[in-house]
Amino acid sequence: MENTNSLTLKRALTLKHVVFFGLAFMAPKTFFSTYGVAVNSTNGMMPTAYAIALVVMLFTAYSYAQLVKAFPKAGAAYTFTQKSISPHIGFIVGWTLIIDYIFSPMISSLIVGISLKAYFPSIPMFVWIILFIVNITVVNILGIKLAAKLSTYMLFFQFLLFGLFFILSIKGLLAGKGTGTLFSTIPFYDSEISVPTLLSVIPILCFSFLGFDAVTTLSEETKDPTRTLPKAIYFISIIGGFLFITGSYFAQLIFPDFHSFNNPESAYLEIAMYIGGNIFVSFFVAVGLTSTTASAVASGTSASRILYAMGRENVLPKKFFGYLSPKYRTPVFNILLMGAVALSALFLDLTTAVSLISFGALFAFFFVNLSVVSYYFFQKKQRSFKGTIQYLIIPLIGAALIGLFFIQLDKHSLILGGIWLLIGFIYLLNLTKMFRQPPPELSFEEA
Repeated sequence: MENTNSLTLKRALTLKHVVFFGLAFMAPKTFFSTYGVAVNSTNGMMPTAYAIALVVMLFTAYSYAQLVKAFPKAGAAYTFTQKSISPHIGFIVGWTLIIDYIFSPMISSLIVGISLKAYFPSIPMFVWIILFIVNITVVNILGIKLAAKLSTYMLFFQFLLFGLFFILSIKGLLAGKGTGTLFSTIPFYDSEISVPTLLSVIPILCFSFLGFDAVTTLSEETKDPTRTLPKAIYFISIIGGFLFITGSYFAQLIFPDFHSFNNPESAYLEIAMYIGGNIFVSFFVAVGLTSTTASAVASGTSASRILYAMGRENVLPKKFFGYLSPKYRTPVFNILLMGAVALSALFLDLTTAVSLISFGALFAFFFVNLSVVSYYFFQKKQRSFKGTIQYLIIPLIGAALIGLFFIQLDKHSLILGGIWLLIGFIYLLNLTKMFRQPPPELSFEEA
């Protein structure tokens, strides 16, 4: 029998795989699902809001790209802050980031259950949720390349959906629907909306870009990660930003009276019916199911790798979290745990999960930006004029922007996130014997 202690994650992913994996995690189609609610909050200035969110995320993406060159290891923000700032802060960041990934499959499961229950009312929702979770768990156990390929195929349908949406919108506008023009500044500027109101929506939109963080958890399964991952991080951010900005631009032009939606949560179906009829609506729903599947596979994979990184060095119990299957070279126990957590879709609500994700993502982003300063500017003493710009000014701007949006989170998010953070802090106290010793650190060798 092969010794599981000698196993390593298998390097099988190329730039194409990683980019598609990150975009699948991002699930661009979810833009349509949130459009009706968000467009009211921005009073129609969705393209501007997404453009601001893209700029904010590019600062943080820059920090991720710099750190993945120095630490091409599984663990993402956990590894970056652990190595750059301190093992204790690294643990806390890893702890908060875990909630982003472990609750993402639950959200996908809940969305699928609600959708299929509406189409097949005689079948209980829990049946669809359980079947969905079993399927994504099996895919993740069978291997990272299979998961990446599946995500790629499903992502293709999301690109096709955006393409059809753009074509049908342009056709409708040329035929006199909506504003009747292809070019307008209305979606970008409204003198009646205040800056604080517009900025209050940015934290929600920032999470649409979380895919670039997800790919850094695949460092040990990517070929030439120090070159591949920085490119992938920028590609994912820019492609996602283009889809979101362009999609919201055409959505407002073709359906300018966004206050008239019957139900903001399903506004995208009203737009789809308006420009493409029943066939396009059916395609919209079908792609929604594939996108949630792709996102659940990607987030489950990322979560299992973060837990593996923390378990490998006994930050979490190694026998469970640091175990790799001899046959599939995947962290099977972690993947099964993700499936168990996803079952919380049977009794938890969407608001609770989204609140936790909001807290965890911004918390991790803030410390990743600071990690660039700590590692390159202070530890490596990159303090030339160019180095000061690259490793002090840019990441500090990124940290300031993230901090600005963090304090704008609603009380529900801050309370739930704070409770999770407190639990992690108590566990850290126990792990370090009241800080008398450092927590275990990840080694650079692929143990």
